[in-house]
Amino acid sequence: MEPAQPADRVPADSTPPDGQPPADVPAGRGGEPAATDPTPPPPAAVSGKSERSPKDMAISLLVLLVPIALLLAFYRGFLGGDQATTVDPAPAIEQARSANVFPVGQPQGLGADWKTVSARYQTVEGGANLRLGYLTPEGRGVQLLQSSVPADRLLPAELTSQAQPQGPTELAGRAWQLYTARGNQQALVLLEPTRTVIVVGDARDNELRELAGSLR
Repeated sequence: MEPAQPADRVPADSTPPDGQPPADVPAGRGGEPAATDPTPPPPAAVSGKSERSPKDMAISLLVLLVPIALLLAFYRGFLGGDQATTVDPAPAIEQARSANVFPVGQPQGLGADWKTVSARYQTVEGGANLRLGYLTPEGRGVQLLQSSVPADRLLPAELTSQAQPQGPTELAGRAWQLYTARGNQQALVLLEPTRTVIVVGDARDNELRELAGSLR
């Protein structure tokens, strides 16, 4: 005889009482359903570096250099970026002549490719100076200085204390002295009773002589 079977079992009702979360949903501290974050976790970072090929780097550099080259060409070709700023030496020369401190000479007969880039007359301790700065046809700088400052003070100040005469040379009927000067510069010096003239710069010897010989 088989044992008696229990009556049909009624499935347990999973519906919770009013205000309670379902049995299979985690509850919070106050009994409310715990919040769940549906956002998936961020993907793991991929290790390793992306390397650029030499070709990519060359192309990037070219992209940067092309606009710079175009701007430089425009600056030089249309705006005159390589041209020296010239000045009119006449006011400074006239000021020196009006002061009547020393006889004032002026270069004459220089070609149009000689550019006057500075001109200044000023009184200094012991006398006065007239300075005219030039850009030579070869693009080098030369200064023509006429001064009433005594030569024993002027030459060390302008040519350094180590400046030494290298021998006489005659230009336009005047006896000039060739001197050493600062760095790669050389100078021509004309000593007169009331004036000392110095032509100094990094120009070639022929350009120094041309400027000195043009002084009238």
